Amino acid sequence: MARQFTAIYKKSGKWYLGWIEEIPGVNTQGKTLEEVKENLKEALLLILETNKIINKREVSGGRIIREPLSVSL
Repeated sequence: MARQFTAIYKKSGKWYLGWIEEIPGVNTQGKTLEEVKENLKEALLLILETNKIINKREVSGGRIIREPLSVSL
């Protein structure tokens, strides 16, 4: 399933900074714009994977409802 997020990039001195607008904590840096874009994809995937693992541990053992949620902005 493909999801779409908003990536923001900013040049700061010799570095490029990048972060995902919708998810706090997904941020990185790189020496080139291409490097920061790749780093940001990796950071986003790691955060999403980690959050999924944490949620599975925290809700195990009880009755839960898990379903897709769509919103229009």
